[in-house]
Amino acid sequence: MNFMDIVMERYATKLFDGRKLPESKVNELLEIIRYSPSSFNIQPWAIKVITDAKLKEKLTPVSMNQKQIESCSHLLVFCANKDIAGNIDKLEKLMNKAGASTAYIDIMRGFDKSLSEEQKLSWAQRQVYLALGNALNGAKALGFDSCPMEGFDPKEYARILKLPKNLVPTALCPIGYAADKQKQKLRFDYKDVFEVLQ
Repeated sequence: MNFMDIVMERYATKLFDGRKLPESKVNELLEIIRYSPSSFNIQPWAIKVITDAKLKEKLTPVSMNQKQIESCSHLLVFCANKDIAGNIDKLEKLMNKAGASTAYIDIMRGFDKSLSEEQKLSWAQRQVYLALGNALNGAKALGFDSCPMEGFDPKEYARILKLPKNLVPTALCPIGYAADKQKQKLRFDYKDVFEVLQ
């Protein structure tokens, strides 16, 4: 399947059929997500992978009772990681081990120090959506379905999943085999989106 087919065939699945995805396919998707781009390559995210039916049942009421949560094979909870400094330290060690130049590390640290706590969260959440994009298209490329979701209570997710304070649930991505059908894709016209400046 070429990339345009993936983009056109991917849609926000509202109901999954409950079948479990092969772990090999899930692991492939997790690798696609792991290699997502991020600003400075800081990768300020953590993804919780939930398969336990009772835990999904517990999360459903704080997800606006949406059917995707319990019917999916795996629920991916994309969390923004506000501990930017900690990720920079990890990245520096990784770069040193690989023999890569660490010339930008001081710039990264300066960037981190320039941000308020609110700005750190906002920045990390924007990066999370880059990884989410890989998850959505990656799932379709691997032959299964997904749904980007923001209709949930992040504070309740953090409480139920016992997350540390630096991790903020930002988006959900249930994955599995669709039990619904794709509707016609509606997108704004080219001229409403693009302006070519010459």
